[in-house]
Amino acid sequence: QVQLVESGGGLVQPGGSLRLSCAASGIIFRFYDMAWYRQAPGKQRELVATITSDGRTNYADSVKGRFSISRDNDKKMASLQMNSLKPEDTAVYYCNANFHIDYWGQGTQVTVSS
Repeated sequence: QVQLVESGGGLVQPGGSLRLSCAASGIIFRFYDMAWYRQAPGKQRELVATITSDGRTNYADSVKGRFSISRDNDKKMASLQMNSLKPEDTAVYYCNANFHIDYWGQGTQVTVSS
């Protein structure tokens, strides 16, 4: 049974930081490309950041220089460090694992507000 479990969301003031984590089970983690997506109310789900199985990263223009994605294959975890958060970063953030098939986590809420 494949599970992706996100954690680390919450309420933070503008300019603050959060670190999201995604714990994977039921997959051979090192084979999978990992990604973080987000979906704000009334908007489509959008890609935030990706990290390939061999560690290459890519970011949406809106988060470049502020967010950093990483992975730990031994711990079967992917993380998203989010700095200089803005109100427009408010969304439900989802972890995604892809290797010929997509798996999704249940999402974690991030709210940036004063």
